[in-house]
Amino acid sequence: MSSTTPSVLFVCVHNAGRSQMAAGWLHHLAGDAVEVRSAGSEPGDQINRVAVAAMAEIGIDISGGIPRKLDWDLAEGSDVIVTMGCGDTCPIFPGKRYEDWVLTDPAGQPIEVVRIVRDEIRDRVTKLVGELTSS
Repeated sequence: MSSTTPSVLFVCVHNAGRSQMAAGWLHHLAGDAVEVRSAGSEPGDQINRVAVAAMAEIGIDISGGIPRKLDWDLAEGSDVIVTMGCGDTCPIFPGKRYEDWVLTDPAGQPIEVVRIVRDEIRDRVTKLVGELTSS
């Protein structure tokens, strides 16, 4: 990682649920200590409304999130790339720290399931923040 602010890129297929929730958590937990990015290999038309509702329940507003297409520059400029279920469609960039988080896709799931995913993401992001800000 660079000596400047570390950057984390969250990638899922549609950039509408998991990666948006993870970006919301990271911004909430780390503030300006970490640069937050998210993208999708096949971005959706809009953010998942149930994911927005689940995050709003705990006071984090991700309603302004816009699904974004993963591109080379975004990935190349990131220190840590966290993939979430995009499988072979997630590109590999040499020299980057990778984590693959196996999480249920919230698409089409009821709020009860999305809350579980939200809380799993919180736990993983909390651990990541500790690793990135402890040096």
